[in-house]
Amino acid sequence: MDLLKKRIVEDGTVLPGNVLKVDNFLNHQVDAQLMDKIGAEFARLFKDEKVTKVVTVESSGIAPALTTAIHLGVPLIFARKHKSLTLTDNLYTASVYSYTKQVSNDISVDKRFLNSDDRILIIDDFLANGQAVQGLLEIAKLADVSVDGIGIVIEKSFQKGHTLIEKAGIRLESLARIASLNDGKVTFVD
Repeated sequence: MDLLKKRIVEDGTVLPGNVLKVDNFLNHQVDAQLMDKIGAEFARLFKDEKVTKVVTVESSGIAPALTTAIHLGVPLIFARKHKSLTLTDNLYTASVYSYTKQVSNDISVDKRFLNSDDRILIIDDFLANGQAVQGLLEIAKLADVSVDGIGIVIEKSFQKGHTLIEKAGIRLESLARIASLNDGKVTFVD
């Protein structure tokens, strides 16, 4: 997706530790028009699947997942990182480690929202080591739902997340694949 790649190059900042900061358009301040185009692209890529729900992890995955769900005409479910007074039991839960935050979180989805006849599409903002996706796959397994695909806005292809999904045999579509972040420069996979 050329528009996305252009924004990464123009507005992204490479930080030490192979971190790409894109908080001015993707995961803090959100460019709503770009998110709409991202959602439309994911919907186009997965249009032939029989997706019944889009699933993501709060909070950075919500914007692209929401626009994808709108374009597919299905509900969005986001796995919550923090329990609240209204989300206490009857949950599917998995543990997820965040590299950028250096912390593990339990993510949860209310069992009422995933049924064995659901076919889900997982959408997330980043794929690096694959921890968030692995957590969502664990929840999908617990719920006995079919995972029809995984859509990633930005994939750091030089990290292990891509390989984990490939080994699981699940279709992966990434809109921008980064080959390296060496010397503070973003290089894309051809």
